[in-house]
Amino acid sequence: MINVLKIYLMKTLKFSVHIAAPREVVWNIMWGKESSKKWLSVLQEGTYAVTDWNEGSKIMFLSPNGDGMNSVIQRKIPNELMSFKHLNVIKPGNDSSTSEQDQKWEGAAENYYLYEEDSITRLQVEIDTTEEYVKYFETTFPMALKKIKDLAEVPKGMLVGGR
Repeated sequence: MINVLKIYLMKTLKFSVHIAAPREVVWNIMWGKESSKKWLSVLQEGTYAVTDWNEGSKIMFLSPNGDGMNSVIQRKIPNELMSFKHLNVIKPGNDSSTSEQDQKWEGAAENYYLYEEDSITRLQVEIDTTEEYVKYFETTFPMALKKIKDLAEVPKGMLVGGR
């Protein structure tokens, strides 16, 4: 019963952007070790992911001070879908996932879908969030998607040292 209540306490936000690049390019920018840092930092300065990017693997989204979100890669279809299930909030020095804040996020989903038509990729994102973070994500997620778009649409001749 608690899991059902959690679902109702979460709000699902949806965002999308059209990118003039093949979805393989967009995918590589989103989930590349160095390039992912560039757009994740828009959400919180210095944020990075620790994972092997395999379906079923753990992934930690961490800020430079060590706090963040502990999640699992629920589903991965290369160049089409990346889906995360959040497990708990990470606080430096606290291994417990039983706080009220952790319980709010347990089971929340974050899904990234890529659709391509005529070399234009539509990136669609659906994220579950608590009410207290709705305005934050409504402000920052469009900026993060713009960063992905800007990175993917850089003319090939303009690249210096990779994306």
